[in-house]
Amino acid sequence: MDMLRFHKFTVGSFWISEYGDPEKSSEFEYIFRYSPLHNIRLPRGVQWPATLLITGDHDDRVVPSHTLKYAAQLYHYIKKSEIKLIQRNPILVNIETNTGHGAGKPRDKIIEELVDIMSFLQRVLQLKWYEE
Repeated sequence: MDMLRFHKFTVGSFWISEYGDPEKSSEFEYIFRYSPLHNIRLPRGVQWPATLLITGDHDDRVVPSHTLKYAAQLYHYIKKSEIKLIQRNPILVNIETNTGHGAGKPRDKIIEELVDIMSFLQRVLQLKWYEE
């Protein structure tokens, strides 16, 4: 999510050919325009939407610091803005333990993650489950 520093962590340098090189001034501005961390824009007078961020503590492709920095930046922006008075939508970070980037994830971890996602959606969208 921090596209200006993705190449500084683990295997991120291999992505330069795909995303561009933020060290090059000719590519920096382009990358800055789509970097999620650098493009958080709070709405005026309305809440930030309900958000669930998920990362694995052993992810070496998209390191957890991306998720944690995004959550911290979002929290900082909300706390210093006027929407802090009305923000009731949840902003959650789920850090899966002993998991990586997905491939090779144990079945029980996949099930837990899906339950977390579906439970979040059920609560946020006020869905009702029906037995067939």
